[in-house]
Amino acid sequence: MAQDQAPTGGLASIPALLERNAKAFGGKYAYREKEFGIWQSWTWAEAKEEIDALALGLLALGIDRGDHVAIIGRNRPAHYWSMVAAQQCGAVPVPLYQDANAEEMEYVLEHSGARFVICGDQEQVDKVIEAQERVHKIEHVLYVDKRGMRKYDHTHLNWYHDVQEEGRAAHQRVETEMDARIAELTYDSPAVMLYTSGTTGKPKGVVLSNRNVIESAKNSVEFDNLSAGEDVLAYLPMAWVGDFIFSIGQAYWAGFCVNCPESEDTMMTDLREIGPTYFFAPPRVFEGLLTTVMIRMEDAGRIKKRIFDHYMEVARRVGPSILDGKPVSGSDKFRYWLGNLLVYGPLKNTLGFSRVRVGYTAGEAIGPEIFDFYRSLGINLKQLYGQTEATVFITVQPDGEVRPDTVGVPAPGVELRIDDSGEVYYRSPGTFVEYYKNPESTASTKDAEGWVATGDAGFIEEDTGHLRIIDRAKDVGKMADGSMFAPKYVENKLKFYPNILEAVVFGAGREMCTAAINIDLSAVGNWAERNNISYASYQELAGHPEVLNMIQSHVEEVNESVAQDPMLSGCQVHRFLVLHKELDADDGEMTRTRKVKRGVISEKFADLIEALYAGKTEQYTETEVTYEDGRKGSIKATLEIRDAKIWPTAHTQGVAAE
Repeated sequence: MAQDQAPTGGLASIPALLERNAKAFGGKYAYREKEFGIWQSWTWAEAKEEIDALALGLLALGIDRGDHVAIIGRNRPAHYWSMVAAQQCGAVPVPLYQDANAEEMEYVLEHSGARFVICGDQEQVDKVIEAQERVHKIEHVLYVDKRGMRKYDHTHLNWYHDVQEEGRAAHQRVETEMDARIAELTYDSPAVMLYTSGTTGKPKGVVLSNRNVIESAKNSVEFDNLSAGEDVLAYLPMAWVGDFIFSIGQAYWAGFCVNCPESEDTMMTDLREIGPTYFFAPPRVFEGLLTTVMIRMEDAGRIKKRIFDHYMEVARRVGPSILDGKPVSGSDKFRYWLGNLLVYGPLKNTLGFSRVRVGYTAGEAIGPEIFDFYRSLGINLKQLYGQTEATVFITVQPDGEVRPDTVGVPAPGVELRIDDSGEVYYRSPGTFVEYYKNPESTASTKDAEGWVATGDAGFIEEDTGHLRIIDRAKDVGKMADGSMFAPKYVENKLKFYPNILEAVVFGAGREMCTAAINIDLSAVGNWAERNNISYASYQELAGHPEVLNMIQSHVEEVNESVAQDPMLSGCQVHRFLVLHKELDADDGEMTRTRKVKRGVISEKFADLIEALYAGKTEQYTETEVTYEDGRKGSIKATLEIRDAKIWPTAHTQGVAAE
């Protein structure tokens, strides 16, 4: 695939875009951060001065070309500036998940060979200091928040702002060197290294070039007509490729403002205050918001609840058509207008979505019911399909062609093909350079012509050109009777219910599907309080007979829906149990981006899975857990196993592979 030339104007790197923005949008806000309840703002010109000062300080500390700079902390302007400052020094930023445990952090620090680490606060510094007992390449650690740091040994420990001041003082000595290193950057220079979530093994370091980032940003900005006037909320993990492309790539190409919330706890309040025009969230965020809405409506008065239910029915019926500009009767338009006045408008304002012009969800499939709920409110929510190795974008949904059952058409510059086994392949300007220190995995993922295997099974609709993803290729299989098994399809339907936080469906090679379910503690706890059901713990609530009755009704409703799909009707859940603990990344059951590790769960809960298929009505189990302070323990429980109603189907054999 021929390499494209750098964009017009020679903007071949993120630092070059920063230089342009400081001149073109110098007085416009580039960053906001809420701290101590007050929003602070920086213009593009001010942001460039902050970034230059840090880059000069890093040069004074001896940073070399090609060094890896690990960045650990929450979303803050200083951490985004650190990524660009590292690039200005010819180094490569490596953002890490701030909630990574010691073992995960040590692996990335060791594998990347980071010489410099920039931490958000004392907690992250402590984890790095602990890691240094086994990782010996780290030479300098910087920290942004100085609280609690006074009595530490500062031999190789530096306050972020002191490094900036040192850079400002040394600018005459090192500024020429910084300018030279910026000038050396090319379209094919590394821009960032991002580690995969590691669902099937050790995380891999994905090297993305300036070409990957800038071409992907340019194409996607043009696709959705994004401008310098957009506001985004940066709240997702900085180690995730989605945050990098939205908060660095697109922000620097378009020149829009990145807003950082004060904390995870204040995110919803900060979201409402900012009112972003461009918003991204994985399905779990939209699921959580919907759960909150439903809980509040259950607590509302009878009249308010009836008004909500009535106008939401109107919204579900005509809202998406109005959003897409399709014909709707005058009476329905009036009903929707009235619903917007009474319900949709106030609800969007409460959620912080009043100004959203373009919204995206990705990361995993979103339940159709959840997707339709937001679009019915008039929120232009769309799906995109992507991965780290693609610099996010593989497919996108054009306005007017948004559907819950597809992930859209190839993004600008992207080619797609489906191999004989049904696996999706792509190639694009965003295709990653390599897996760091892993040529074997690079070669097995990306062929000589630039085609990349996604690991997902799907097909392209002949009449629309839209891509439909069925599931992970390794997870799609056959039931014992030959019908198709696609667990994610059923799991997403189950998770539409606010009471269900997570679901894992089993059935490959088996005669029937079964499921292990996590309840949502906030939703079910609220329901329990309304129904005078007392409980002392998650485990006790999860095993309560009334809770099991409620979950059973949800499973059976999903089965009725699944039965209508001729391709996947064999995936109805025959038996289920509610787990005695929440699936947790600290216990290795999920990735840091909350993707289920099926292999780990199959092994860890093997006794429960076997009981589901053995026809048992209950099963005793002991499970190891990790507490917040890192200590290990175990919880014991006897779980009830229930049968669910199965609905007759006209066609139960899988046809996807035909």
